[in-house]
Amino acid sequence: MKIAVINEVSAAHRNADIVNALDGRGFEILNIGMKSPDEDNKIFYTHTGLLTGLVLNLGIADFVVGGCGTGQGYLDSAMQYPGVFCGHILNSMDSWLFAQINSGNSVSLALNQGYGWAAEVNLRFIFDRLFEVEHGSGYPKNRAEPQEKMRKMLEKVSESTHKSLAEIITDLDDEVMEPALSYPGILELLDIENIEDEQIRTALIQRSNRYS
Repeated sequence: MKIAVINEVSAAHRNADIVNALDGRGFEILNIGMKSPDEDNKIFYTHTGLLTGLVLNLGIADFVVGGCGTGQGYLDSAMQYPGVFCGHILNSMDSWLFAQINSGNSVSLALNQGYGWAAEVNLRFIFDRLFEVEHGSGYPKNRAEPQEKMRKMLEKVSESTHKSLAEIITDLDDEVMEPALSYPGILELLDIENIEDEQIRTALIQRSNRYS
């Protein structure tokens, strides 16, 4: 599994904690940043939500770990994009239930609010429970079938209620697009010229050319 870690500026100083808590689990970690609040290029949760939509829809990552000060802003931002199903995770019970019941593809962490003594240990516990169970297996087990049905229904809802990703890329304001696409390493990660979907590829080429 490829897991992308995406932090906004207010949580940049937690980036190393997240990466360390994910280490040793056999995943490929794509540390997209921010890695330090002192970086010149600063991105906020509006930008990390967009990046989440891009890496999930393009198949660059299978799962995204994001967040912000409270976890609420990133959650709201990420859920604006088609095919993104994010959970607000504060503790290991949240992650254990989210994996089995909701089986989403991203989590939003509170990385300032309540982030005190042993918070890095809490992160490890969160990831222990998030990845120890079969995603979508259901809890309790007698609820597995209707929960799976609702997940599939939600996917259809997402398809129906969102513009296509190509339209989103074309229509989004420069205040959202430019910082995200200009962040160091993003264009290399997206590998735009080799995106299979012609409409997405064309839209991203047009937008990225405006910022080069």
